[in-house]
Amino acid sequence: MDVLEALRADSGVVAVVGAGGKKTTLYALAARAAAERSRRAVVTATVRIPIFDREVESVTVTDDPVAACERTDAWPVGVVPEREGDRYLGYDPDVIDGLAAADAADLVLVKADGARTREFKAPNDREPQLPESADTVIPIASVEVVGNPLSSEHVHRPERVAAITGRDRGDAIRAVDVARVLASDRGGLKGVPDGATVIPLLNKVDDAERRAIAEEIAMELLERAPPVERVVLARMIDDEPVVAIREG
Repeated sequence: MDVLEALRADSGVVAVVGAGGKKTTLYALAARAAAERSRRAVVTATVRIPIFDREVESVTVTDDPVAACERTDAWPVGVVPEREGDRYLGYDPDVIDGLAAADAADLVLVKADGARTREFKAPNDREPQLPESADTVIPIASVEVVGNPLSSEHVHRPERVAAITGRDRGDAIRAVDVARVLASDRGGLKGVPDGATVIPLLNKVDDAERRAIAEEIAMELLERAPPVERVVLARMIDDEPVVAIREG
């Protein structure tokens, strides 16, 4: 299945949270939507995001993202409110709601939390920064984390993951631990707006061993989270990234 269809990211507001491939996913979806579907695709954020000018046709630093989108004719584009060093800052979520309401774009892709390049995370009290207009929320985890210790080397906010899973710092992370976090309202389901579709993405399914791990996570996740009807297994750096889709 096409990745846009698999992740229900063909149109509307799509917010990406978690760890292990958020930015790669945002850029891949934006490029495909613009090139293959002729969508007016926008990449933006409600949190800090590394400079991504090379990933889109242009980036506009502006307090008025609606006007910036209305002026452009080359997609995908990026809109951000401010640059600070090697990162852009993010908009308040209600600004994204305004962009969605203005119909200045077909697809608004939003980075809605941070992970400091780790493979797995659970959010803190201020995360995620999800716009109410989000149609789809994609919680991401990298299957690469399974087997590694529950530590800050591999996990962003390991204490939060420990609190959800009941594991101790330093314990080896299991497939069921990843599923528990993604299925938790303190983890992958935290702050999801009413009516939004949640589609977890298990990334870095690079070989048969990791696919088996991803299949185990997906099975546990579908059992633990009734609101989740689909889990996507993928290798988002590939031209055809979808490895498998599991549905409850």
